[in-house]
Amino acid sequence: MSIFCLVHGFGQGAWCWDLLIPELEARGHKAVAMDLPIEDLSASLSDFADAVLRSLPKDEDDIILVGHSMAGTVIPIVAQERPVRKLVFLAALIPYPGTSTADQFYEDMPDMMKALGCDRPEESKLEKFRDEPDMYEPASLGKNPVLSEAVAMEFFFHDCEADIARWAVSQMRQQKSMAYIFEVSPLQALPDVECVYIVCADDRIISPTWSRYAARKRLGVDAIELPGGHCPYLSRPVHLASVLCG
Repeated sequence: MSIFCLVHGFGQGAWCWDLLIPELEARGHKAVAMDLPIEDLSASLSDFADAVLRSLPKDEDDIILVGHSMAGTVIPIVAQERPVRKLVFLAALIPYPGTSTADQFYEDMPDMMKALGCDRPEESKLEKFRDEPDMYEPASLGKNPVLSEAVAMEFFFHDCEADIARWAVSQMRQQKSMAYIFEVSPLQALPDVECVYIVCADDRIISPTWSRYAARKRLGVDAIELPGGHCPYLSRPVHLASVLCG
């Protein structure tokens, strides 16, 4: 029996795993979820990791960390502080030690990054990512699903049942901390632990093309394919649970 530690992405919270947790428990596993301090403008990646660490029972050692979307930048930090069996990147960013996420996609959208006050990264940093496809789907750039129900429906919940999508929109939280974009990863290297990447084939936020490429380049694994959009724990929890427990 494993304990799945479920770490949410942008604008969401522990609530977003409510449909998945019963499926994991039905397969004989435990699960924990937490609210990251995303409403705190000053919250850092380490603050996010601390929230995850506080959620974990001290007597558990068969831990599988599942990080959705922005939480891909958090779960490797947790794994440096607490032994875990596996990291699962679910439609997630993959941190690159010594760089920020903004460094990684700066050349994909230089005008937008300049408008946000971001200086051009050093050439040595940019060179590391020029072989990679665009990280984000272009249509999603500049869209905030917390501020617009229409945006949330189009980019996050487009493949969910209508009642589930409406419920999810009503639960969205203000995301003030942008540490996952602008903070340089504190990692010196990715932890030496088994890694899995799950790509959502119809993701409208994180580019599936980037996900497949980055999973191979950064983690050394072939991405597991899941149909549907960015939030499979809401749109297809049974299928996702089967993949996680497989």
